[in-house]
Amino acid sequence: MGKLKGRGLPPRIGRIKARFGKPTETELDRHRLRDASQPWRAWYKTARWQRKRRNILMRDGYVCQKTGEALIGRYPAPNSPVVDHKIPHRGNSDLFWDDNNLEAVSKAYHDSTKQSLEKRGLA
Repeated sequence: MGKLKGRGLPPRIGRIKARFGKPTETELDRHRLRDASQPWRAWYKTARWQRKRRNILMRDGYVCQKTGEALIGRYPAPNSPVVDHKIPHRGNSDLFWDDNNLEAVSKAYHDSTKQSLEKRGLA
């Protein structure tokens, strides 16, 4: 039996158009977009925040205040330390810089349980 080269039927279904906007190309682009839309995110890049973060981790003894896990990992390990705001600051500088609103938690807790609570309006 010979090949039927060029004798096939044309496709009956065209390309499906995207229903959503074009996704950002890279993680870096996504961060730039978030930084532009939320100016308070620049506070995390300051030396003042790095000092405060270190002080909170030392105050809490590098132990997750929610799970009791030792925070000995390096990012992106699940047991790497994250300094979290107990009450979401949403750009409020007083809440952002308040030591009493900060606690050491594990990345695993922060990225799963805490985010879930915030989305449901419980944190």
